[in-house]
Amino acid sequence: MIKISDSVYSVGVLNPNLRVFDIVMRTDFGTSYNSYLVCGEKKALIETCHDTFFEAYLENIREVCDPAEIDYIILNHTEPDHSGALYRLLELCPKAEIVCSQAASIYLKNITNAKDFQAKVVRDNDTLDLGGGRELRFINAPFLHWPDSMFTYLPDERVLFSCDFFGSHYCEPRMIDVHITYPAKYQVALKGYFDAIFGPFRPYVLKGIEKIKDLPIDYVCTSHGPVLTPGGLFPQVLAQYTEWAQPVKNDKPQIPIFYCSAYENTQRVAEKLREGVLAVLPEAEVPLYNIIDHDMGLLQEKLGCSDAFMVGSPTINRDAVPPIWELLSHVDAINNQKKPVLVFGSFGWSGEAVPAIISRLSLLKLAVFGEGFKVNFVPDEQDLEKAVALGREFAESLKK
Repeated sequence: MIKISDSVYSVGVLNPNLRVFDIVMRTDFGTSYNSYLVCGEKKALIETCHDTFFEAYLENIREVCDPAEIDYIILNHTEPDHSGALYRLLELCPKAEIVCSQAASIYLKNITNAKDFQAKVVRDNDTLDLGGGRELRFINAPFLHWPDSMFTYLPDERVLFSCDFFGSHYCEPRMIDVHITYPAKYQVALKGYFDAIFGPFRPYVLKGIEKIKDLPIDYVCTSHGPVLTPGGLFPQVLAQYTEWAQPVKNDKPQIPIFYCSAYENTQRVAEKLREGVLAVLPEAEVPLYNIIDHDMGLLQEKLGCSDAFMVGSPTINRDAVPPIWELLSHVDAINNQKKPVLVFGSFGWSGEAVPAIISRLSLLKLAVFGEGFKVNFVPDEQDLEKAVALGREFAESLKK
């Protein structure tokens, strides 16, 4: 337990040994499940925690008050790392009223599986009087990073409870920014968290910043990672979020070609497609990336920043090869929706790779160009001429 301000206590728990979060995120520095108790004449608990850590969480709450004294449980977000302990906590907080957004109230019915579940729904700028001069204000923050997300603000003590916004999967014993021992590691965690959690929602990040930029803030109480302060890291983190959320503007058309090639046959097609694109768009950047020769993080970045792209794979055992599927698993389906893509490859027996890739990209709502292009075994001169022509057609379509 850490006292943050006159009436705010951090009662969350640390998980320093966590190395994978939500299946897809590496967490080399662990994480924390932050929860805050605000004490006026009435008591409000903001967020709960992962249910695995319930006993430790309960001990922290009891350092401040008996759980039965809690009047409100405020859920800024209902993902299980925020709400997992709720169903057990409610048994110990008989008078507690749940406060959340409209979307959260719907999700919580299925998260708790409680037939008689009730919640007080709050909307943008609604307030909740805790007495003793403590009043909470609620700020809608949809898609930061779920539709249900909101911020909670305590004006009297200038505390913003920012949910996942400005957070990080980072863990040290004293979770306030001025006490961070390894600032370089924190920065790695901060950027990785932004990319994974908020990368798909950059326009909403800018809207979220706009909503809080004029608030007097002494403490930013995040749901993961250290509490941020104006005299510590908050100004820097705010500037970084603003920079990272800016829309990408390319000076030249970026049309990368990603491929794998067992015997250079798919590679030859890739080179000819590139030749065709450059014949129509000589100013374009059309780099060739053999996927197995490059870091997946770099390829993900290049794909995300592209104006269009191509992807090619040989067919092995009636499928595209695993590195191709790994790359496609990193496609941001939100920000790449309707992005033009051309699929190609070589095959020996059956040729399923190209239609399989097209099916996947179509499900992600990308704009697949044509029916793809595939060659049997080694491309001959006619195949290579067709590849050049297809590259030209693809480039022409990008000019429309």
